[in-house]
Amino acid sequence: MPSPHLDARSRALRRAIVKAFAAGGRGHIGASLSLVEILRVLYDDVLRFRAQEPRWPGRDRFILSKGHGCLALYALLAEKGFFPEAELAKFCKSDGILGGHPEYGQIPGVEASTGSLGHGLSIGVGLALNARIDRSGYRVFVVMGDGESNEGSVWEAALCAGKHRLSDLTVIVDYNKQQAYGSTCEVQDLEPFAEKWRSFGFAAVHADGHDVGALRKLFQGLPLDPQKPSAIICDTVKGKGIPAAEGNMDWHHRTRVTPEEVQCLLAALDEDR
Repeated sequence: MPSPHLDARSRALRRAIVKAFAAGGRGHIGASLSLVEILRVLYDDVLRFRAQEPRWPGRDRFILSKGHGCLALYALLAEKGFFPEAELAKFCKSDGILGGHPEYGQIPGVEASTGSLGHGLSIGVGLALNARIDRSGYRVFVVMGDGESNEGSVWEAALCAGKHRLSDLTVIVDYNKQQAYGSTCEVQDLEPFAEKWRSFGFAAVHADGHDVGALRKLFQGLPLDPQKPSAIICDTVKGKGIPAAEGNMDWHHRTRVTPEEVQCLLAALDEDR
């Protein structure tokens, strides 16, 4: 079934992403647009955090392992008040804090520096083990890419999470079925994807990664199994919301974008689809 139409909030977040992308003159636009609903639901309805106290010990830990999708994360962090929205206009500028990948210690709300793909889940496993040892009570959420799932370090971490039954750890895969230079089925087929996670000791389900209501219900019911870590495979569209970018590998990463192209991207987001 097709995803519900993008509502005004989803389009507004995408406009913020496009404007930051235009300001920086570069960015992974396709990988950011497929993330919007996933991150929106997490930050609106699921994660415990205090924007004015980003190191609050009781916060849930969120790691964007597919760090190249950072424009979506920056849009949410700015909206929630972790830093001024004016920083979005300084994306990839020398006088700003927002680089092409998230940087721990530089950007409030970022829990790990990511960009070297395949490391986020390992960090998340360590945080989840720490929460258990310290009885801290926080939860850990790791958002990964499907191309990233080719990395062996992902599955080493998954083995460890399954062994320790880390039920406060949730892996969310942005399964847009494309990576930097081709489709995932051509580069390294992941199917049967959910069964792979189950074989590593996870409870795993598929979800529509653009259906806000379905994601909210699913995320608020975590863990999927109280004795296992959870894996949610979100079926998404790379470049979602902008027809010219949807499924178009030319928009995986762009530089030297023209003002005319930016206006076309923004105009597409003014249409109710």
